[in-house]
Amino acid sequence: MKIGVPKEIKQDEYRVAITPAGVRELTEHGHEVFIEATAGEGSAITDTAFEAQGARIVPDAAAVFEAAEMILHVKELQASEIKMLRPEHLLFTYLHLAPDPEQTKGLQESGATCVAYETVEDSKGRLPLLAPMSEIAGKIATQAGAFMLEKPLGGRGILLGGVPGVAAATVVVIGGGVVGANAAFIAMGMAADVFILDRSIDRLRELDVDYGREASTVYSTTLAVEELLPRADLVIGAVLVHGARAPFVVSRDQLSLMKPGAVLVDVAIDQGGCFETSRPTTHRDPVFEVDGIIHYCVANMPGAVPITATHALTNATLPYAISLANNGLQLAVKRDPGLLPGINVAAGKITHGPVAEGVGGEYVPVDEALGWR
Repeated sequence: MKIGVPKEIKQDEYRVAITPAGVRELTEHGHEVFIEATAGEGSAITDTAFEAQGARIVPDAAAVFEAAEMILHVKELQASEIKMLRPEHLLFTYLHLAPDPEQTKGLQESGATCVAYETVEDSKGRLPLLAPMSEIAGKIATQAGAFMLEKPLGGRGILLGGVPGVAAATVVVIGGGVVGANAAFIAMGMAADVFILDRSIDRLRELDVDYGREASTVYSTTLAVEELLPRADLVIGAVLVHGARAPFVVSRDQLSLMKPGAVLVDVAIDQGGCFETSRPTTHRDPVFEVDGIIHYCVANMPGAVPITATHALTNATLPYAISLANNGLQLAVKRDPGLLPGINVAAGKITHGPVAEGVGGEYVPVDEALGWR
């Protein structure tokens, strides 16, 4: 199969969808890899390093899309890239379509088959291709929140870990999944006073065993959130519903319960955000203020650490990319049924239920959309 890797053009996105090691694996399976010139530059990977493992460097994105049958990407395609998609293309990338009807419509109109990293599942229903970026985003969320609490940046002016004789900051993490666990881990490492909220008692038990007395676990209800907001210096939103738009866990009215200069970090912003007042921001302009509360809502947090993130992402996606290239989509799905929920759009149809619900479109099963029997 011919595999194309264009350079990411989303603002402040420095990752690339493959490493030289990934190129080597694909070429040893007999596939051709076409990479846009300087695509790896932001991740400190040179064209020469890619070429040494068998990749062909092409001058621009148009050449990548023209040559490739499968497109490997990191973030959602931008409008100019969607225009280059053809019905015969297989797109493999993060999509986060539920809050994005415009992108969904563009992908439908292209006719391409679009597999989203974030909805591929493993045998236990977990999200193996989202996990590594969730780990990174969770850790960045606490780092960024601690930074934004500094007074010159608009925050309260409190040190997360405090000092002898002065209390530490209170960090409230809403959502105890991969993002929340990693956010809490860093907050505990910085000696903050940490609370983790979740609606799964089993998950709270696991976190209680893992973190012991270093963090308090709380069953998440509206009242529990409201009782913690007045204490919180930093609130990290880490709520995820597979493939669907994130639910709001803090309303605008509830901001009045918080201390002026407290910080909200919304890691669910790719899925529409879990705070009512959230809107996407960029690394270049990461925060805004609503009712005295600082909001950090960067939509590609792992893009800030591309050397770490690119390698972590390729480690996770490469086995799936090899399977798709070796077998084609239908056989790859037959061998690994967890790929099936990853197919969000195919042949002009929305093939993932929560995406269809999120954008107000019609859901069509994959088998029907692609004529599989």
